[in-house]
Amino acid sequence: MTSNIRVVIIDDHPMFRDGVARTLSSETNIEVVAEGENSHDAIHLAQTLMPDIILLDICMPGGGMEAASVITNTCPIVKIVMLTVSEREDDVMKSLNAGACGYILKGVGGQELIEIVGGVYHGNSYVSPGLAARMLSELKNKPLDDTAAQDIFAELTAREEQILRSISCGFSNKEIGKELKITEKTVKHYVTNVLQKLQVRNRVEAALMAQKRIFEGSGVDQRVTH
Repeated sequence: MTSNIRVVIIDDHPMFRDGVARTLSSETNIEVVAEGENSHDAIHLAQTLMPDIILLDICMPGGGMEAASVITNTCPIVKIVMLTVSEREDDVMKSLNAGACGYILKGVGGQELIEIVGGVYHGNSYVSPGLAARMLSELKNKPLDDTAAQDIFAELTAREEQILRSISCGFSNKEIGKELKITEKTVKHYVTNVLQKLQVRNRVEAALMAQKRIFEGSGVDQRVTH
C-alpha cells in the first residue's frame, strides 16, 4: 500500500493557500498536514512535522529563500518546492542554490500541480517549462570555459554519464532504475556522485549542465522541464 504524500503549504495569502490545500487534498494519496504564512512557520513546521514536501512562496514575511536555506540544512529529507509568481531567472537559481528541487509558477493548473508534487515526491526535480527554456537559452549564449567543462565531465564514469542523460530527460530515480535494471537505492548513490562531480546542488542544475553540453556539442535544441 502506497503511503500518503505529506505536504505543508506556506503562503501569506489565505485564500490562495486554501485553494492549493483543497486542490492537493482532492488527491487520495496527498495529505496536507499543516499550513503557515511566514518563514518562521515554515521552519517550525518542517522541523516538527518532517513533511515529504513543503511548498514555499518566495515573497512572504521572513523570505521564502531564507526559509528554504534553513530547512535544507536542518531537515534535508524535506523536499522544498517554491510556488511563486516570480519569473526572474535569478530567483530560480537562488532558490535552487538554497536547496529547492522545484520551482512552480502560481498560474499552474490544479491537476498539473498534483502531478508535479507526485513527481517531486518520487525523485523528480521541476522548473516551469518557460523558465527552464529561458535559462537554457542564456546558458547557450554564455559558454563555459571549454577546458573546465571537459575536465568536469571527464570525471564521470560511463554509468554516471547514463544517469546524467536520464536526469536531463526528466526521469525519476525509480524510472532510471527500471531502465538500467538497477535498484532505486543504487540510482540515488550514482545521482549523489554525479552532483558532487559536477559541483551542483540539485538535479535541475545537473540537467541544465547536461543540456548545455548538448547545445554546444551538437546544436540540438532540447528543453528541460523537470
